[in-house]
Amino acid sequence: MLIRIIQKTTLFSCLLIAAFQVNAQSDHWETVVYDNSTWNYIIPTATTPTNWISPSFNATGWNTGTGGFGFGDSDDNTALPTGTISVYQRITFNVVDVSLLTKAILNMDHDDGFVAYLNGIEIARNGLTGTGQPTYNQLASISHEAVLYSGGYPDQFVFTQTQVQSAIVNGPNVLCIETHNQTAGSSDFTSRAFLSFGISNTSTNYGPTPSWFVPPVELSTSNLPIVILNTNGVTIPDEPKIDGFMGIIDNGPGAINHITDPTNEFYGQIAIERRGSSSNTFPMKSYGLETRGPDTNINYNVSVFDWPADNDWILYAPYTDKALIRNVLTYKIGTEMGRWAPRTQLCEVVLNGEYIGVYVFMERIKVNPGRVNIDPLNYSDTLNNELTGGYIFKIDKTTAGGVVSWNSPYASAVPGNSTIGYQLHDPEAIDMHPSQLQYIEDFVTNWENALAGPNFTDPVLGYKPYIDEASFIDFMLVNEVSKNVDGYRISTYLHKNRVSEGGEIVAGPLWDFNLGFGNADYCQGGNTTGWEINFNSVCGGGWQNPFWWSRLLQDSTYSHAVKCRWLELRQTTLSTTYLMNYIDSMALLLTDPASRNYNRWPILGTYVWPNNFIGDTYQEEIDYMKNWLTARLTWMDNNMFGTCNDLGFDEFSNEKQLMAYPNPTDDKITLRVNDNLKNVTLLVVSPQGTLIQSQEISNFEETTLDFSTYSDGIYFVTVQQKNGFFKTIKITVK
Repeated sequence: MLIRIIQKTTLFSCLLIAAFQVNAQSDHWETVVYDNSTWNYIIPTATTPTNWISPSFNATGWNTGTGGFGFGDSDDNTALPTGTISVYQRITFNVVDVSLLTKAILNMDHDDGFVAYLNGIEIARNGLTGTGQPTYNQLASISHEAVLYSGGYPDQFVFTQTQVQSAIVNGPNVLCIETHNQTAGSSDFTSRAFLSFGISNTSTNYGPTPSWFVPPVELSTSNLPIVILNTNGVTIPDEPKIDGFMGIIDNGPGAINHITDPTNEFYGQIAIERRGSSSNTFPMKSYGLETRGPDTNINYNVSVFDWPADNDWILYAPYTDKALIRNVLTYKIGTEMGRWAPRTQLCEVVLNGEYIGVYVFMERIKVNPGRVNIDPLNYSDTLNNELTGGYIFKIDKTTAGGVVSWNSPYASAVPGNSTIGYQLHDPEAIDMHPSQLQYIEDFVTNWENALAGPNFTDPVLGYKPYIDEASFIDFMLVNEVSKNVDGYRISTYLHKNRVSEGGEIVAGPLWDFNLGFGNADYCQGGNTTGWEINFNSVCGGGWQNPFWWSRLLQDSTYSHAVKCRWLELRQTTLSTTYLMNYIDSMALLLTDPASRNYNRWPILGTYVWPNNFIGDTYQEEIDYMKNWLTARLTWMDNNMFGTCNDLGFDEFSNEKQLMAYPNPTDDKITLRVNDNLKNVTLLVVSPQGTLIQSQEISNFEETTLDFSTYSDGIYFVTVQQKNGFFKTIKITVK
């Protein structure tokens, strides 16, 4: 970090000062140090005095050479001997007027790790573990390829005006770089450094920026919350998490947030790492973070955006989703269906002084009363009811560190396809007692055996005692509406509570729909026709759909319930008009943020894997998503599984079926159906998925519910009949 640290004890306070500061606007950018400038350098073969990074160090006896440095490839001007582990570089540059500098950017094209120092203070590091100066023969901890030679953009480290003016002086300044190889026998090595300044006026005291240089987007105001991250200039790794600070500016709905405003929503310590599988290869990274403090080793529960308190959060980067809202839309649908889905908040993010775009701040899936509200499973819960829950498990890739705990005895839905592997999510397998691992494997396998068996529709011998059918129906419909190519086979979460709380397997929560809604150009993901449930007949290879989804639809009672639920949702949550209006409202909210995002990441009009559509403007991306979704809903209307004739009609009408009035209410509501229903279960559920009340009614036509003691907010009233009728109405209490 570009701050002079007088003594070690001031590091913490200096981080706080530099984490959330304001920058003057830049008139233009100039470069003061180039990779092909003339540098002093040595190839150390023994410990070098630690003050080699100091401006006062006498570099007499060092070599002089033109950067970059490497093994004589096309991007090297000074060739180093093969087998070189490290090279140290020094260069002196002059600053005319520090007060005119608004920002600084160090661009570093390196292979493999490096540390940079300015006037004796470390300012950037990547791929070299530990703190302080590495030993001369320390190997880099990562394999990091240089990119400039192939047309790529080098790593960028941005420093704020306060940081710049605290570290740089008028007159001579010294930039030092040490670059280390990952192995002594490596065939490649690169060290190319550039230092550029934002200038507040029209003066031209330095040099032009390189042809590839893109001035950073400078965020001053936003109608979205602003999230500011600071990691002391350290590149955020894939793992483990590193320490940092986070501040969130949020002045409320409809208000403008200024980068100069106080961090009024959150301000404190975090630990942060990159996350994702395929998405981890994109330039715009997603992050997982934990709120911590006051002890930096202990997670600290906080409430952000008035959400339930927790310490695990995600900053999701919608890089390949150029509409920016596919996950936001999906989780909203899930919530309005009465299921818990991650809460989301669109925001704009600044990392170490650099604007990095529009992100989705969201909850991570975990056991918590405000998230997946099931009983937590402790290691000591090995007997009786306590052993039976709760578990969150999933089917997913293992490329992001997942570990398969057991394989299903059944392959996917068609012969010859891949094995289905189950992963334990919360708790993870490593934290579970062997008897717990055995219990959940046995329970899931017994369900699969019952589902695959000849008596699978039997209410006792078949699958019904094992699963919450309504949750599987909702999960299927959302995956089909989005035609999610990752649906069913990847990022599929399931959870199970204790027997005392029902004990069934529940499908969900929903997760990872960025490739849905026509955003995939493979396996017919861009088509508005065809069932995603039949993925295995369209695409072969690994990660196939489990057999359950097709098998369940062979039960006429289940398929009947699917049709009834679909007809109900088409009048409410999945109404075409409702969905189009919501997408339009999000696009309007994102008008200016999307413009900044695509200035930072200029990918409109270009292909980003696996885009099925490439729009030249943000509005074209929104229009494509709307048109695709409209066509998809129409196709599903015309091809939906099952029938829904028990109540005497095919065309479903919300008013003719189930009514709740008055709604909104501050007292009582009347719930009425147009025909008598037998053996009904009536449920009232919070938006977080908490069951508030439940009652069994043998003959239901009309009843009254008392909401007078409820807190203001949204609630979901569900009427469920054993023969398949299922309807949920949203009630507003105020």
